[in-house]
Amino acid sequence: MIAQHALVLNLHQPAGNLEELLDNQSWEANEILFALDRIPRSLWGHEDLARVHLSLSGTLLETLSNPEFQKRVYGTVDCGSLLWHFQNEKLFEVLGTGYYHPVLPLIPEADREEQLRRWLGIAHHLLWRPRFQGFWPPEMGFSMELIPLLRAFGYRYVMVDSEHVEPISPMSWQELRYRPHIARFGGEAITVIVRDRDLSDAQESGMELDWFLAEVAERTQWCDFTPLVTTCTDGENGGWFRNVTEGANFWSAFYLPLLERVAAGEAAIAPTFISCYLDNYGAHGEVRVRTGAWNTGWHHGRDFTQWTGSDRQKQAIDAFAKASRLVHDARWYATERGVSEGPEAEAIEEAMWRLLRAETSCHLYWGEAWVPRAEADLEASRAALERVGIRPEPTDTDTPAPAPAPATATDTTPASAADVMDIRTEATANAPPTTHAPDPPAAFETPAPRAS
Repeated sequence: MIAQHALVLNLHQPAGNLEELLDNQSWEANEILFALDRIPRSLWGHEDLARVHLSLSGTLLETLSNPEFQKRVYGTVDCGSLLWHFQNEKLFEVLGTGYYHPVLPLIPEADREEQLRRWLGIAHHLLWRPRFQGFWPPEMGFSMELIPLLRAFGYRYVMVDSEHVEPISPMSWQELRYRPHIARFGGEAITVIVRDRDLSDAQESGMELDWFLAEVAERTQWCDFTPLVTTCTDGENGGWFRNVTEGANFWSAFYLPLLERVAAGEAAIAPTFISCYLDNYGAHGEVRVRTGAWNTGWHHGRDFTQWTGSDRQKQAIDAFAKASRLVHDARWYATERGVSEGPEAEAIEEAMWRLLRAETSCHLYWGEAWVPRAEADLEASRAALERVGIRPEPTDTDTPAPAPAPATATDTTPASAADVMDIRTEATANAPPTTHAPDPPAAFETPAPRAS
C-alpha cells in the first residue's frame, strides 16, 4: 500500500512587514524572500512527482505584486517571476484564504465574507485559476459555522487540525486522521482534510527523511484504505525553511531526497494533490470539528488563547465588532441612497479596508505587542467615516446629539450610525422578503503602499 502525502505550506506576511524589515532588518527580509523564491526553484524539473499546496495571504500577494516593492527588491528576488512560477498547476494547488489573514471565528460574520471575497479578487488576477478547490483558514482557525460561507464561495474542502476532529460515524484512529470526512452545518456540507499535528510539528522544526518514512509506515500500517497523510506548516518561517545552505533546509535535505526515493520506488509514499485524492477515493464518514486553531509555539490552539489571552486582546476583538457594525451600516445606507462614488463612497471604502486590515491575526498573535497596530487601523477606520459626518452611536456617558431631520429620497447627506440603524430597521420592516444571491468576487484592487 502506498500512502498519499499532501504537503501544505502557509505563506503570509502582514501588510507593510517586508518593507519595514527591509528598512530595519534587511537580512531577515532577504531570508523571507529567499525562502519564498526557493519554493518553485527547488521544484523545477520535478513536475512529474512534486505536489505542493500553497496558501498565500492577500497581503503577501499585494506586496509581491506592488511595482514599487518589486523595484526595491529586484536583484534579490524577481517578484514578478515568482508570482508567475506560482501559477504552475503541475506543481502547486493553491488554497483560498482570507485577504488580511484574520482568525475567522474571532471576527464579525459580515467581515468574514469581505475577507474571502477580496482574496478571490487578487488571487484570480495574479494566479490565473478559475477555481480554488480548497480553503486554508488562517491560523487553521475553524468553527463549524464557517461551512455555509465556504460552500457559498465554492470551496470543496477545508483544512482542519487533527486535535479538533471528533467522529460522528464509527471509525478507527487511522480512519479519523488519514481519511477525508464530511462535516455539516446549517444545511451545508463540506469535506474536511485532517492535518496530522505530530508529523506537522516535525516538518516545522526539521526532520530526517528516514524517520518520516518509518513514522508514516508505522502510523498507517493498519489502514485497509489508501491513506492521505497531510502535513501543514508555514513555508517561509523558521530556520528549517529559511536556511540557504544546500543540504540544510527543508527542500534540499528532505523534499528533494523524498522525490528521489519515490522515483526509485524506494518509498511507500507518493506526493499528491488533495483534489486528485478526492477524485480517486472520495470522503468517508461524518465528523464534527471543535472550534480551535493549530498549535503555536506557545499554545495548543484550543479556545484561541494565543489571540485572546489578555484583556487588551479581548478589547481589540470587541472593537472589531463595533467598528464592523458602523462600517457595514454606513455602506448599507449609502447603497440605499444610490451613493456609489464621491467622497462618501471613498470614505466608506477606506474605512472598510482599514477595519479588515486591523483584523490581521498577527496583530493579536504576539500577546499585546502588536495590538496597537490593530487599534491604529480601527482609529483610522473611524476617522475616515467621520470625514463625511458618520460617527458612532453615543454611549450612555456621552451627551445625546440632536435628533437629525428625516432623510428624503434626494437626501445624500451622510448619517450617523444611529440614523442608519433607525432607517435600516424601518426599511426592513416595510420591505417584502427577498433572497439575494452572493455578490461576485471583487475586481482586483491595488491600494497605495501603506505601512502596518
